[in-house]
Amino acid sequence: MALHFERSEFDARRDRLIIEMAERKLDAILLFAQESMYWLTGYDTFGFCFFQCLVMKADGSMILLTRSADLRQARHTSTIDNIVVWTDRADANPTTDLRNLLNDLDLLGARIGVEYDTHGLTAFNGRRLDEQLHSFGQIVDASGIVGRLRLFKSPAEIAKAEKAASLSDDALEAALPLIKQGGDEAKILAAMQGAIFAGGGDYPANEFIIGSGVDALLCRYKSGRRKLTKNDQLTLEWAGVFNHYHAPMMRTVLTGKASKRHQELFEAARDALIAVEKAMTSDNTFGDVFDAHARTMEAHGLTKHRLNACGYSVGARFTPSWMDMPMFFQGNAEPIAPNMTLFAHMIIMDSETETAMTLGRTYLTTESEPKSLSRLDLDLIVK
Repeated sequence: MALHFERSEFDARRDRLIIEMAERKLDAILLFAQESMYWLTGYDTFGFCFFQCLVMKADGSMILLTRSADLRQARHTSTIDNIVVWTDRADANPTTDLRNLLNDLDLLGARIGVEYDTHGLTAFNGRRLDEQLHSFGQIVDASGIVGRLRLFKSPAEIAKAEKAASLSDDALEAALPLIKQGGDEAKILAAMQGAIFAGGGDYPANEFIIGSGVDALLCRYKSGRRKLTKNDQLTLEWAGVFNHYHAPMMRTVLTGKASKRHQELFEAARDALIAVEKAMTSDNTFGDVFDAHARTMEAHGLTKHRLNACGYSVGARFTPSWMDMPMFFQGNAEPIAPNMTLFAHMIIMDSETETAMTLGRTYLTTESEPKSLSRLDLDLIVK
């Protein structure tokens, strides 16, 4: 069995969920997020692009409803003993199979939580699910329960994050020799991803971001590569990934000579990241961290060039995004607490001068100041 944690770790996670369900008086919970299934059982698949559901009852017993293609996947990668397959066929409606399964589990009339807020449950299937269950029992939205449990990392999970962060550093170090006049974005990207694979890492939950020239101002991946010029800017956002645990980083690297505007923006980004680090303590909230970022950007006269969020929680994530909740944005009252792995990114995009600057890394929160998981410094990189 391909488990990345000891059985005792999964037992402890199950017991934490049992307590949460009891507090909410839930007789069962229907899990659709692949992250929830992976965290709870180790189940590792991209089959969540189709309908599947992990049912857990209040006593901790579990049963998975999935397709035939994932039957062996679940047996091989998870602690799940009971697996039911719904059949692919014309006009198939697996929510009917789920309702019948819940009936067989003696849950008719029960209080059932549903994990709605996930890419693992499309709006189409969510509507079909509601049609099946509206008269079956008392259905409540249980979207955030497992997600919040995943926010706090165990020692074994922290070890995965630390390994992922080491792979992030390896990726940047592999890229730097290629970042120069005439350097090819395609080769840079290949070197970064190759370093992570060579180190035993995984595919990321979303594409690495790479863009030079004007494209350095983009915050999302797009198709198309170019070669660097003499005085260029290259924005990179990537993540080392180990057993699906992510440790993102972000840098804008310059070729040739740093312009005055690049230097100004870098100093602002560095000052903002240092301010964010000081705010990332257990007497503050996620909103307080964002406010530290915003105040620093305002002091540098860059409010209109910053974003409305400056980072988020990270952990074990699946396609389409390594971003997890909660995020650093204005007014977020979620408290900072020890044993969170948090990515803070300072992103400045000056469209007026077509100048980009970014700086970001992943942290482990502690009882006091956060610990950077990267071994690399924060100096401006000019090649």
